[in-house]
Amino acid sequence: MSWSLWFTLLAAAVLISLTPGAGAINTMSNSIGWGWARSIWGILGQQLALLVHIAVVAAGVGVLVAGSPLLFNVIRYAGAAYLVLLGVRQLRGRPAPVDDEAPAGGGSRWSMMRQGVLVNLTNPKAVVFFLAFTPQFIRPDRPLATQYAVLAATVVLVDVLVMWFVFAVAARGLRRLTRSEGGQRRLNKIFGGLFVGVGALLATIH
Repeated sequence: MSWSLWFTLLAAAVLISLTPGAGAINTMSNSIGWGWARSIWGILGQQLALLVHIAVVAAGVGVLVAGSPLLFNVIRYAGAAYLVLLGVRQLRGRPAPVDDEAPAGGGSRWSMMRQGVLVNLTNPKAVVFFLAFTPQFIRPDRPLATQYAVLAATVVLVDVLVMWFVFAVAARGLRRLTRSEGGQRRLNKIFGGLFVGVGALLATIH
């Protein structure tokens, strides 16, 4: 991959990552609930799913998903249902006891990683997006494995940095609300509503 093409890929990756979506909401929710440092586990889970999407496209399976309305809809509705479920759980969540002396914690790194994987993995639009996005940066007359490795490494690194240092940092300003039960309820409603909204959009927008 030439440097000019790579810089174009880098710019596109930054724009894509900065576009708010389910991953950004999940990252902000984790950062508020468990702290900025621990939110990295959810972000890493999202990257595992992103790598799966790229691998699916690289293997040509993305063509099957894009060309099969039934398969696409099954995965799309499953993803929408999972996001709505996360939202409902957050909307129904009870405020945690307020203890200024207690350190932030509680969220298992593996549970956050698993949730991150599912949030991104159940979004079939990501497969279709990468199916349209990837060919712009791949030269079929050159070694494909190296090109896909560069593309995947660039997209993942950019997404980790944007999620952790933009969305997770932005959420830190909201942590003061978690020091009161009323603030926790408001945040639960905000992020629960966002998860439900994203799930609804995923199910209705074609």
